Amino acid sequence: MSKTTKILIAGFGGQGILFAGKALAYTGLKAGLEVSWLPSYGPEMRGGTANCSVTISDTPIGSPIVDKPDVLVAMNLPSLEKYYNETEKGGFVIYDSSLITKEDLRSDIVTAGIPATKMASDNELPGLANMIILGKVIKETNVLTLEQIKNSLAQMVPAKKIELLEKNIKAIELGYNF
Repeated sequence: MSKTTKILIAGFGGQGILFAGKALAYTGLKAGLEVSWLPSYGPEMRGGTANCSVTISDTPIGSPIVDKPDVLVAMNLPSLEKYYNETEKGGFVIYDSSLITKEDLRSDIVTAGIPATKMASDNELPGLANMIILGKVIKETNVLTLEQIKNSLAQMVPAKKIELLEKNIKAIELGYNF
């Protein structure tokens, strides 16, 4: 049976939305899977909207557009409000509970809040809430493994920024173990 997972990561520009999506897509590619990565962002560099469609599949992908995600990652309230009801029945929604309070949850999806921004701050990992949430995504969806994501990050982080690799891996592990 074929397995396709459509993931939408959404938030403000500057939250690392596109990097998180790129990490997923690159990891899927390294694992020998079919992938698509489609970034989308508003005209503002930081503070505007940003989202990233990632599809990971063991069969060819027809379209890179994710309009009904199996997995929604919401890094801010406007993104959660915009895409929440578009999530597939039986899907998974992960949101940053440091920034979002969500009361009226759907019963036909699994919803999980993780205080990623607070965890990043508490662990001296500023700007890595995206990687904390990515760790949670890896844990909950089983679309890729923790080892696969760590290995691909080692190849994604440039040599001149090698100190960031350790921090990114620590952030992913925090989310994975949350």
